[in-house]
Amino acid sequence: MALYENVFIARQDVATTQVEALTTQFSELVTSMGGTVSKKEYWGLRSLTYRIKKNRKGHYTLLNIDAPAAAVKELERTMSINEDIIRYMTVRVDELEEAPSAIMVRSAEKSDRPGGDRGDRWGDRPPRRERPRFGDEGGVAPSVADTGEEA
Repeated sequence: MALYENVFIARQDVATTQVEALTTQFSELVTSMGGTVSKKEYWGLRSLTYRIKKNRKGHYTLLNIDAPAAAVKELERTMSINEDIIRYMTVRVDELEEAPSAIMVRSAEKSDRPGGDRGDRWGDRPPRRERPRFGDEGGVAPSVADTGEEA
């Protein structure tokens, strides 16, 4: 049997529980045709690079499959019929990775950072109201009475 990685994208308006049900349905299909699914990873609701069938986001899921070619062909046929799946891609690989995928590692690293995924943007910079404005000597804006102009 050959080794495959399959990634599919479900529509954004589908609930997470429905995506899990789809994943279970697809893995049972592969198992019934003599294959095995060694890893299932739900990558979450992510933004798409461009709109696909009027969707801007999608639920991404990865399946690592060890199955005959007929099982993969039937899996892809089932995905193409399902209206909740907007894209899928299956790639034959030489070996399956047992470790978490790069997407999962990256999202774990983002959650460890302070301030979310944006990092510490301004460092030790003081808030705006404490900084002197351009042209101010002492950090206080000149009043109208000091300049002699009318408001």
